[in-house]
Amino acid sequence: MRLLIIEDDRDAADYLVKAFREVGHVADLASDGEEGLALAMDGQYDVMIVDRMLPKLDGLTVIGTLRGKGVETGQVDDRVKGLRAGGDDYLPKPYSFSELLARIEVLARRRGVREEMIYRVGDLELDRLSHQVMRGGTEIVLQPREFRLLEYLMKHAGQVVTRTMLLENVWDYHFDPQTNVIDVHISRLRSKIDKGFSQPLLHTVRGAGYVVRDSR
Repeated sequence: MRLLIIEDDRDAADYLVKAFREVGHVADLASDGEEGLALAMDGQYDVMIVDRMLPKLDGLTVIGTLRGKGVETGQVDDRVKGLRAGGDDYLPKPYSFSELLARIEVLARRRGVREEMIYRVGDLELDRLSHQVMRGGTEIVLQPREFRLLEYLMKHAGQVVTRTMLLENVWDYHFDPQTNVIDVHISRLRSKIDKGFSQPLLHTVRGAGYVVRDSR
């Protein structure tokens, strides 16, 4: 799913973004109502998580404005009044992430959003639920960070993924600290998924990034 989180509490917002990314979703963040409304109007989100008390524009106004403009994204608000403004669900604070995730998955199913649970590229298969990776019928054991790296690359199979994209979505860094952590993990991942196979799937695009593709 693609989610928009509109939340001015930075610690809570960063936690939610990281948690949703760890379970395989794409999460964007807005820290005030005006920014959130602009992102919601420009982007196509499956679900939005909207705090009620926001700077510049409160959450109820954001929801009401979106509904008035025909934006049908599923929304979770943290007060009953959110339902009256057009929200699809509400969840009082403090809430557990597992409960929030469950509510969002219900909204997504209601809206017909289907998340692909198995990624396949050539004879490489990644199961997001069981965290199992197979190639040519042989199981490949990956460390958690290696799994997240491969999952992100396979989600964008055939597309060049930049270092910045990997830092932000796999390591949660919002800048490039001149680290070789990506190079190290790419090398380890390549040795596990390509070594011993005649057809490499993980490719380096010089000066651009990396891509997983079946070149056959």
